[in-house]
Amino acid sequence: MKNRFGLSYGQKVFLLATLPLLLAAAAIAVLVTAQSRQTAQQEIRVLQDELITAKRAELKNYLSLARTAFINIYGRALPDDEDAKLQATQTLSAMLYGQDGYFFVYDYEGNNLVSPRRTEMIGKNWLGMAGPDGQMVVDRMIEIARQGGGYMTYDWPKPSTGKVERMVSYVVGLQDWRWVIGTGVFIDDVLETIASEKAEVEGRVQSTFLYIGGITLGALLLVFLSGMFLNLRERRLADAKLKGLTQRVLDTQEEERSRVARELHDSISQILVGVRYALELARKRVQTGDARADENLGKGIDSLNSAIQEVRRISHDLRPGVLDDLGLGPALQALTQEFSQRTGIKTELETVVFRNRLDAESKIALFRIAQEALTNIERHAGATEVSIKLFGHKKGGTLRIIDNGRGIGDNTPATAQGGLGLRNMQERVEQLDGTLHMTSTKDGTVIEAQIPLTHLLPPEETRG
Repeated sequence: MKNRFGLSYGQKVFLLATLPLLLAAAAIAVLVTAQSRQTAQQEIRVLQDELITAKRAELKNYLSLARTAFINIYGRALPDDEDAKLQATQTLSAMLYGQDGYFFVYDYEGNNLVSPRRTEMIGKNWLGMAGPDGQMVVDRMIEIARQGGGYMTYDWPKPSTGKVERMVSYVVGLQDWRWVIGTGVFIDDVLETIASEKAEVEGRVQSTFLYIGGITLGALLLVFLSGMFLNLRERRLADAKLKGLTQRVLDTQEEERSRVARELHDSISQILVGVRYALELARKRVQTGDARADENLGKGIDSLNSAIQEVRRISHDLRPGVLDDLGLGPALQALTQEFSQRTGIKTELETVVFRNRLDAESKIALFRIAQEALTNIERHAGATEVSIKLFGHKKGGTLRIIDNGRGIGDNTPATAQGGLGLRNMQERVEQLDGTLHMTSTKDGTVIEAQIPLTHLLPPEETRG
């Protein structure tokens, strides 16, 4: 049963042409995407580091300005000078910058002393309390301050909006007063910039995908159109060749019919006419009592035997029964004997025992090639000797026909008539995937037909 999902030859060719292209396009898309994202991520990380570094430097500068503002108060005061501490807190509370910038102060016990943007925090103890992201913000600030100062990143409510945003702070410690003093900036603008860059990267990646997809689609369309063009062109050529082959088949059939009709008319018909005249004459002589009636009957019987022999010869030319019954060797033996007797050309056949191992197609093809070659030799070569060799070897089987005629030249009738016989021999061999070689000189012609090993059947004892 034919597979309804089977692919045609053209579909297989198209798939074979497009599949590597699709795989290559997919591999290029994946590679380009990976490389683009990796490069973009590196650039984004560098940009983020640069922006954060700039924010940190800005914080450090702000804190340096704040320390300059109260350093004289802190430097002249004792650790328990409450008036100096009050004056310092007032100074820091008044130092606001930007929309959300301010300074904050905690003591080492966690009490908030300065928070001008969020005054509700002043006077409360924040030790051990977690921020919005779960960090112990004040505890960590005190730890950093005790170690001399540093940076800290955490989530914190933004004064201008009340929303929790990411914040970077820089804190230092006033060890004499046991204070943590610091300031911070919100980096939501940095994060927005990074998010925008990431979105732009994704947009570029998607654009790259679209470009690769468009190029691939265009290439597939080009392959498809090229395939259609070649397919149509090959189909037209195949149609033309088929028409030519059909015409040649018809011409060959007509030629064969004409030959058989000519044989029947020139031989069988004339012989049968002679038989009729002989029998009619014998009947008349029998009626008149003429003793020569037996002579006429004998002539009629002899002519009838000749007609039977002619029928056998014509039948043998069309399809020799010995080819099917005994094989190619005996069929060629009978062909060469009949050819030699009819033409007077000395013909030798040398063959090995094939044990009927040639398949049917090979036997018919080699027999017809020999028959065609002998016909050409009889009509055109002017040869006196012909040698036919049939043998097998490790590559298959070979039929070699050698004559000592005039060769095939530009003025040879066979060539002038288009070499129909040679073309027939060539086509028969090509149908068997074999080869036909011809060498012709003024001293003779060699025709060698070779069939591949695939047309030799296994020995009889190994065949099932």
